[in-house]
Amino acid sequence: MLDIVLRERTAELLGRSLLLTALVTLAATVAGVGAATLVARTDLPWPGVWGVLAALPLAVPSYVAAFTWISAVPALDGLGGAVLVLSTCTYPYVYLPVLAALRRTDPAGEEVARSLGRGPLRTWWSVTLRQVRPAIAAGALLVALYTLSDFGGVSVMRYDVFTRVIYTSYRASFDRTPAAVLAILLVLLTVLIAVGEARTRERAEQAGVTAVVSRTPTSWPLQRWRAPAVAALGLLLITALGVPVASLGYWAASGLSAGIALPHLLASAGATLWFSLLGGLAGVALAIPVGILAARHRGRLVTVIEQATWAGHALPGIVVALSLVFVGIRVAQPIYQRTPLLVIAYVVLVLPAAVASVRANVAMSSPQTEDVARSLGCTPTDVARRVTLPLAAPGIAAGFALVVLTCMKELPATLLLRPTGVDTLATSLWTHTGAGAYAAAAPYAAALVLLAVLPTLWLLATAGRLTVGQSRAKR
Repeated sequence: MLDIVLRERTAELLGRSLLLTALVTLAATVAGVGAATLVARTDLPWPGVWGVLAALPLAVPSYVAAFTWISAVPALDGLGGAVLVLSTCTYPYVYLPVLAALRRTDPAGEEVARSLGRGPLRTWWSVTLRQVRPAIAAGALLVALYTLSDFGGVSVMRYDVFTRVIYTSYRASFDRTPAAVLAILLVLLTVLIAVGEARTRERAEQAGVTAVVSRTPTSWPLQRWRAPAVAALGLLLITALGVPVASLGYWAASGLSAGIALPHLLASAGATLWFSLLGGLAGVALAIPVGILAARHRGRLVTVIEQATWAGHALPGIVVALSLVFVGIRVAQPIYQRTPLLVIAYVVLVLPAAVASVRANVAMSSPQTEDVARSLGCTPTDVARRVTLPLAAPGIAAGFALVVLTCMKELPATLLLRPTGVDTLATSLWTHTGAGAYAAAAPYAAALVLLAVLPTLWLLATAGRLTVGQSRAKR
């Protein structure tokens, strides 16, 4: 085991993984903060349209984006292609929280800075960014976690990092020790980042934006910078959406002209939707009691339970899949490569996001309403069913949309744990892409993106309603 850790190849993989993570995090942070600022704080034309379009790359899995780029520009493989694909797929993780934070911040600090003679750019740098720094840091750390755990994008781009080599080692040899050792190292890396995220989140909760916003922040006039700003945002969206959509359209048309197995495509789409809904329902069902306890009944035991759910946040999909393969073979053979084991994998991966959504939205509702219900003779179960859950329902719906989207996009766990003889859109796409059959793969990729757009739009609509509701409540 130690000889595997000390290999020169392991050190090389560590360096390549960290380099990719650093570059993607930097690029995604710059793109996310820039897009959020333009949409939320400037007189950009059609901000609503730009705001929705800027979030839509969230619906494009990294392996789909990589497929569209590598099929259009075969020479793009390697580090450059991986950075391009992962940056354009992950910047919404920064864009969405920063956009929400910019809409909640008190404009008084910016107005004071402007009254002291500071220009818009200097005010943005010295005042606005400081106010939304916790959101930026949390989003950047999520990007880093995603990049370290990504398997599909780096595999299609043929860039060796831990996840790709773990999967290759698992498939290529009966000796699973190298894959297990590399998986442990990957978990250690992601745990370090997850701990940093947790500390950032705690500081944000203690010193975050708590001002009561009584008025809308003033939009900054772009003036002569309007055309460059529109061009920059347009270039970002062309890279993140335009090229993938155009490439998908071209290859899908080629696939249709050559004929596709429509029954298999429909069966794969049905399996994707079914497994994702099961994973979403199971994840939210388990998250509701944990989220309510975390929001209303703080204590050592509750803290331990909540932190245990966050273990999945530090586990890449390939590691969870390999662990459950071992469990299925040794302990749970009746459910190995059957739906229950795949749903368990999905729950492990999505439970942190579901718990966070439930907890945040339960915490936003006033506990006084629950106290009144108890004073009228309601049992704790009745209070949760008739008061707490209805008040937190929009946020829980947003969490459900997020976990369904995550399940749809999950590739390594689905590859290793799906029921025997069943293909999803992701696994069908993976099979055709690996064989270089881009025309055959395109219809599956297009269907996956179309399915993923639905929970993304639901998530955006729910988040918009939550923001409006919070603003009205503060007023």
